[in-house]
Amino acid sequence: MRRLLCIVLLSFFAASAHAQQSAAPLADIKPPQILEIAHRGASGYLPEHSRAALVMAHALGANFIEFDVQLSRDGVPVILHDVMLDAVTNVAAVYPQRHRSDGHYYVVDFTVAELRALALQPRRNAQQQLLYPNRFARTDVDFAITTLAQQLALLQELNRVRERDVGAYIEVKSPRWYRDQRLDPTAALMTVLEQAGYSNQARPTPIFIESFDPEPLRRIRTEFDCDLPLIQLIGENAWNEAPVDFSAMRTSAGLQALTGVVDGVGVWWPQVILGVDEQQQPRYSQLVSMAHKAGLVVHAYTLREEGLPDFIGSYRQLRQWLKNAGVDGLFTDYPGRR
Repeated sequence: MRRLLCIVLLSFFAASAHAQQSAAPLADIKPPQILEIAHRGASGYLPEHSRAALVMAHALGANFIEFDVQLSRDGVPVILHDVMLDAVTNVAAVYPQRHRSDGHYYVVDFTVAELRALALQPRRNAQQQLLYPNRFARTDVDFAITTLAQQLALLQELNRVRERDVGAYIEVKSPRWYRDQRLDPTAALMTVLEQAGYSNQARPTPIFIESFDPEPLRRIRTEFDCDLPLIQLIGENAWNEAPVDFSAMRTSAGLQALTGVVDGVGVWWPQVILGVDEQQQPRYSQLVSMAHKAGLVVHAYTLREEGLPDFIGSYRQLRQWLKNAGVDGLFTDYPGRR
């Protein structure tokens, strides 16, 4: 049943804005060649996870918009990538004394009302230098932190007025870290989704739920008895994203073991493209073909112009090579750029 639901979900985009209500047989509904997932919205153009980045990604034709979920002190899911506020907000200026002993400002130490007093800013590194100097750089334009509920409401309304079916792609971040803070991001996420109309019977928009940690995905499938499509993110062990062996997960047996819970995998693109041969043609791993053999869709992350290795000439080339590799979707900072 979950396989069928995922196939139907991936088929929405070639039909009309309300293809799920069409009388056309499933065989007549063709999916796009490749799903375009706006990574934290149109984050190559505007501060990540801002309302403006969502709106721009929608206008540029993204099929899905990614939302990373953190929790406020009062347990409300808010849209931020990091557990800390340092790199993407003006928190040090607004709340200079609210850092922990390690000098960092944590999302979970602030209520939603306090977070709303902050401004989202272009991402900076540990030395407070712009991480991507060629991107949006001004800090005198106000971009607010928003809740997941607010972002879903905005997405649904944009879909209505633009007659689109752009989906939500939601990541459960750091569930075990939050458990140590005595909070449950998985339960909080499921509450918001239910209130926003998502259930086993209803989908206001297409949706995927993703996580590097298998624990929240298992809970969503079993404890919450939910059949929303799930994506297991596969990273590198050195990243310490979750207490799992990602190397083993990338084997044929490891991918097959995932099929009892998830519908697909999100893979780091260097796990797909291993380099080039003597003719400067890409060398591909077996990861995509093994995942497809296991019945899993494959979404590759993250495409951006910055930081490409020497053997890849351009963003466009990287995108084409991943498309040639057979991936089903691409996370990109630059939705609409081909």
